[in-house]
Amino acid sequence: MPKAERLDMLLALQYQLLRRIRPVDPPYMMKPTAYANKSKLALLCGHLLGDLAGRTVLDFGCGDGLEAIELAKLGAQHVYGVDTNLGCVEIARWHAEQAHVSHAVEFFTEAPQVLADLAISLDTFEHFSEPAAILRRLHRMLNPGGALVVSFGPPWYHPFGGHLFSVFPWAHLIVSEAALIRWREDLREDRPASFAEAGLNRMTVTRFARLIDESAFNVEVLEVVPIRRLARLHNRFTRELFTSVVRCRLRKGEPPLA
Repeated sequence: MPKAERLDMLLALQYQLLRRIRPVDPPYMMKPTAYANKSKLALLCGHLLGDLAGRTVLDFGCGDGLEAIELAKLGAQHVYGVDTNLGCVEIARWHAEQAHVSHAVEFFTEAPQVLADLAISLDTFEHFSEPAAILRRLHRMLNPGGALVVSFGPPWYHPFGGHLFSVFPWAHLIVSEAALIRWREDLREDRPASFAEAGLNRMTVTRFARLIDESAFNVEVLEVVPIRRLARLHNRFTRELFTSVVRCRLRKGEPPLA
């Protein structure tokens, strides 16, 4: 049997197996959010924010705007939320109106020409197609001495690091990309041709650490948070498999003296 036919047969078998195991969205996608009735901002990076009083803050990848609104309520003088999804931005503006903070929070689909004292980016760095370029862009948008707080997860080698493709733990590492793409087409209207088109850049703990090390930022804090139930197994040899969240606080250095 020609190699191409064997590959087609393997793809068909994997696809049928996926359909049998999970004819609907996996539990990872259907379970109640981990942040229900909780502050996502506080849980992920509250201890990294510092004093917000009078600060100008940028929320890069703001989604529905809830964290940007919370930043304003915590004392930030002005918060700029940025998200490329217009639908998210419109929802965020509605949330700001309902929270009576529209005077302090603005939302955009493109980053405004402002300099911030603090920038945050939550659950985004596993999705950016060019994360190094995003770090450079955020560096330019900060005042000298400004800080960037990043939190993302799960990383690529997490049991559910495949996000929408997490049919079962580590499915995205075991099953072929083509079979998972075909399985997903049965459940979703969009038709990505690859993990990358679906918004996954395969961000690992090691890759992220290298990105920030190669950036113009100074690292103040870098935390690799284990999966709670597997914390006892989490060490420098297993962290790629058993890390739940990666978070950091980075600092933009002062400009050199003339």
